[in-house]
Amino acid sequence: MRKRSDLRAWLVSPSVLVALCIVVSLFAVLQFSFRAYVPGSLDVGGFTFANFTGLTKPIYLDAFANTLLLSVETTIFSLLAAYPLAYALVRVKNRALKSFILVVSITPLFLGEIVRTYSWISVLGSNGFINGLLRKLGLIEWPLELMFTHLGVLIALVHVTIPVVVLMLATAISHIDRDYEKAAQSLGAGPVRTFLTVTLPLSMPGILAGMTTAFAWTFSAFATPQMIGGGRVPTVSTLVYQLGFASMNFPLAASLSVMGLLLTAASLFALGLFTKRLKTVGGH
Repeated sequence: MRKRSDLRAWLVSPSVLVALCIVVSLFAVLQFSFRAYVPGSLDVGGFTFANFTGLTKPIYLDAFANTLLLSVETTIFSLLAAYPLAYALVRVKNRALKSFILVVSITPLFLGEIVRTYSWISVLGSNGFINGLLRKLGLIEWPLELMFTHLGVLIALVHVTIPVVVLMLATAISHIDRDYEKAAQSLGAGPVRTFLTVTLPLSMPGILAGMTTAFAWTFSAFATPQMIGGGRVPTVSTLVYQLGFASMNFPLAASLSVMGLLLTAASLFALGLFTKRLKTVGGH
């Protein structure tokens, strides 16, 4: 018993330390958000609510709305793209094909977000792969504007999110008892109906986990919106960077961070209420 207690202490202590560091950091950001900005100085002034009232300006409201929109869009398209990959990864019997799907699905995880984003710059640019291919095929005369656009940021974010969603969905699908599907087919259900009424509902835990992860991950994304969007696609994270390191207005950047955190919590709470209804669909 003593050895087990000592082991538990060694495991719990680091997590408690990390939690304390996170709490202290959040408290530092919170107290900064209520301090006045002193132009031309890194020092801050006294207590004020002006930072939060200033967030009602259109530029900040647009950033909040655009971040929410990107998060929702990324979540939807990531699920649509990841589900077929996860399903094939679990159900395909050919080992070579299964290995190929696995490599294609999770390799982006090992490249790093910066490397993946630079790759998309070479793909989406005016002289990139997509525009070059369309020109050679004679489909376009002038290059499409994909860089520094909402669409370009969305494409890159979906690519960043897909690997994690695939792994979550594959885990859920692998735990489905195939006897349920066989029972549905024995009662006359075709492949499509079996999938819609049995497989899809039973994979709901993976879908819910993928939705939550994709949404939260996208909401806090910085490198991809900053590099692909080039400052023309405003998000909460890119505005925090611009305010803090370009304008040196750390109090306003801190207040924007706090509001972004609150909006994330509220969005995830609303998503949780929505997923409660979906959980009933996936119940056995």
